[in-house]
Amino acid sequence: MITVSMKEMLQAGVHFGHQTRYWNPKMDKFIFGSRNKIHILNLDHTVPAFNEVL
Repeated sequence: MITVSMKEMLQAGVHFGHQTRYWNPKMDKFIFGSRNKIHILNLDHTVPAFNEVL
């Protein structure tokens, strides 16, 4: 079974989301914050969900 670590996701740049003006309120629990008008995704929620799908 393939698993992905948080370090691998950070190196791949997965934590960078869309611009802050284009977002879905349902994604609020996955957004860590914003920087330079780009959402930063919370990998604490993303990694387990991603590994569950794999």
